[in-house]
Amino acid sequence: MKNGSEFFILILFIVVGMVPISAQSIKKPTLMILPSDNWCNQRYFVNSYFNQGSEVKIPNYQQAFLEDAELGQVISKLGELLTDLGYSLKDAELEIKSLSIKSAEDNVVQSKSSGASLLETPLDILKRRLKSDIIIQIGWNLNRKSDTHYASFILEAFDTYTNKRIATSSGTTKNSKEVVPILLERAIKGHIRTFTKQMDNWFMEQYTSGREICMTVKCWDNWEYDLETEYEGNELLECIQEWLHKYTVHNTFNLTDATETFAQFEQMRIPLFDKNGKAMDARIFATELRKFLQKPPFNITSKVIVRGLGECVIILGEK
Repeated sequence: MKNGSEFFILILFIVVGMVPISAQSIKKPTLMILPSDNWCNQRYFVNSYFNQGSEVKIPNYQQAFLEDAELGQVISKLGELLTDLGYSLKDAELEIKSLSIKSAEDNVVQSKSSGASLLETPLDILKRRLKSDIIIQIGWNLNRKSDTHYASFILEAFDTYTNKRIATSSGTTKNSKEVVPILLERAIKGHIRTFTKQMDNWFMEQYTSGREICMTVKCWDNWEYDLETEYEGNELLECIQEWLHKYTVHNTFNLTDATETFAQFEQMRIPLFDKNGKAMDARIFATELRKFLQKPPFNITSKVIVRGLGECVIILGEK
C-alpha cells in the first residue's frame, strides 16, 4: 500500500512538473516597439500629405529617434522588461535609419482596373521588412510638481496583420526626481504581466484558429475572361473558393462582396507558418494562389500587390 502511494505521488510530481515545460516550449510572438501616434503628434514628429484632398498625418519615426533624447531610452527599458519575459524583439530604430520616409510617401501604385492608388507609409514598410507579430506603441506625458515630476503612460499592442488592438495598459507613476526612462520602467513593471498575458492569449488563439488576413481578387480591364468564366464545369470564383477551403485554417473565410470582375475575401485564417517553418503572410498565401491559377486548366497570369502584411490584391490577366 505504501509503495503504491509513493508510486502515485511520484507520477503526480512528474505530470505536474511537465506542465510548465510544455507551456514554456510554446513560441512567443515577436515584437516591435514604437512611439504612439499621439506621442509623435504632440511633439510634432509627423509628416503631412494629401490623399484625395484630405490631409493625413503620419508619424516621422526617423525624426523622433534622432531628436528626442528620452525615446530611445524608454523603448530600451521596455524592451529589457519584455526580453526578460522571453519575447523576441525586432529593433525598429536600426531599421528606420535605412528607410527614406519621403520616398515611401511618394510610392504610389496605380491600378489599371480600378484606378485605385496605393500608398505605403513608413509603418507599412517597417511591418513588411521586420515581420513582427505585434507592434507595441508607447506614449507618455510628463507632469511637473514643484521639484518632482510624474508621468502618465499608455501601452497598446496591435496585430501587425490586421491593425486590431489586442492588448492595452495604462497608469500613472509616483512623484519622483528620477529621469523619465527609469520612472516609466518602474511603473510599467507593475502592469507588464497583465499586458503580456493579453498578448499571449491573442497569440495562442492565432495558433489554433490561424492568422487573419484579407484578400481582393480583381481583373485587368483588358483581360478577355472574368470570374464567371467556367473551367471544367465550375466558374472561376467557385474554383478559387474551393482552393481557399482547402488551404485556410478550418476552412475559415468570408466572401463579403463579389461581381464578375471583383471578389473581396475577409476574415481569412491562414497558418502562422509555412511548411518550412517561416512566418506566413498575405503575400506568401496569395502567391500560392497565383501559382495555382497559373497551372492547367486555368493558365491564368496574375499579379500580386501587397498592402501590408495582412492585405493583398491579386489582379488576373497579366503581370
